[in-house]
This record gives sequence, structure tokens and C-alpha cells, in this order.
Amino acid sequence: MKSGIHPDYHEINIVMTDGTEFTTRSTYAAAGATLRLDVDPKSHPAWTGVHRMLDAGGQVAKFNKRFAGIGARTKK
Repeated sequence: MKSGIHPDYHEINIVMTDGTEFTTRSTYAAAGATLRLDVDPKSHPAWTGVHRMLDAGGQVAKFNKRFAGIGARTKK
């Protein structure tokens, strides 16, 4: 490898959503930094199989109202 062109590769701490911690190597931040995850395999629906719908400010209801008739065909 050429010297001086690659980012510093050092150890950082990872904190999962359930509080478990581990150390890994990364180019993230500075040596000894802590990366707190908002989503990880223990909490994300893609891995857990538990899906929940969060309705932020009525966005789902607004979407359903706006597009209720699309795709619904009636026989003539």
C-alpha cells in the first residue's frame, strides 16, 4: 500500500440497541470512539420478522385517503 493515502484504521467501540458492546476496527471517527446503533439485527424488522407500522403525523392515513381508488377495478 502507498503510505499517506489511506484513512487511519483503528479500534472503536460499538454499542447495540440492547446495550451490548463490542470492539471492532474501523475508519470511523477517532481511535476509541463509540458508535451507538439506532438499528441493528436484534431490533430491525428485516431480521426479527416483527413488522410494525409507525404513523408519523397521520401520513399512512393521508396516503390511504389519497390513493384509495387506485388499483380498484369495478366491473361494467
